[in-house]
Order: sequence, then C-alpha cells, then structure tokens
Amino acid sequence: MESERHYVGGQARMTQATQKSLKKFYLSFFLVAIALAGGASYYASTQPDGLEKVAEEEGFLDTAKDSAVADSPLSDYGILGLDNERLSVGLAGVIGVIATALVALALFTLLRKKR
Repeated sequence: MESERHYVGGQARMTQATQKSLKKFYLSFFLVAIALAGGASYYASTQPDGLEKVAEEEGFLDTAKDSAVADSPLSDYGILGLDNERLSVGLAGVIGVIATALVALALFTLLRKKR
C-alpha cells in the first residue's frame, strides 16, 4: 500500500484512485446498511430486549414509566401514525441509518478540518 501514498510536507496523501476506491466502499456499505435497515429490520425478534426481560422476570416491569420521547415520531422502532407495520419499521430503520450517517459525516468533516 506504500505505493499508493505520496508524502507532501511530511504527511501521507492518498492518490485519487485510492480516494475513489474508498468512496465506492463507503457508498456500498451505506447502501447495504439501508437495505438491511429497510428490509431485514421487520424480521427482527419481537421478544423483549434483555433489560425488559429481566424486569419482567424480577417482577418490576409494571413499575416502568414511559420515556420522555415515547410519543415522538420514531418511537418504539416505527413511525408514529403509519399503520402498515412493515413499512413503518422499515422506514424508521432507513431514517436511523441516514441520521447516523449524517452525524458521522459531520463529525469526520470537523475532525479532518482540525488536522
């Protein structure tokens, strides 16, 4: 991989071919994440998560209070008001992937500028 780096001012710089290859990788990863979130998320387990299961087994599940964001548009792994459960869960997953990607992109851009 040493041949794909050029040193300018003591810092390694990637070639355009390497940058293009990385962009293809990131785009492919993003599209797979979108496909999994949009399609496969519907088939996730309907069983309670670990914390909920322990609360149920220990007998204090009924004392739980709703989260402050329980009525938000994306609460409970779906989109509030969308009656089609498959579509609701899939779209919520896609929105989650896009939001995560945007936050990561902003963070990486800020970190790159500071360097």
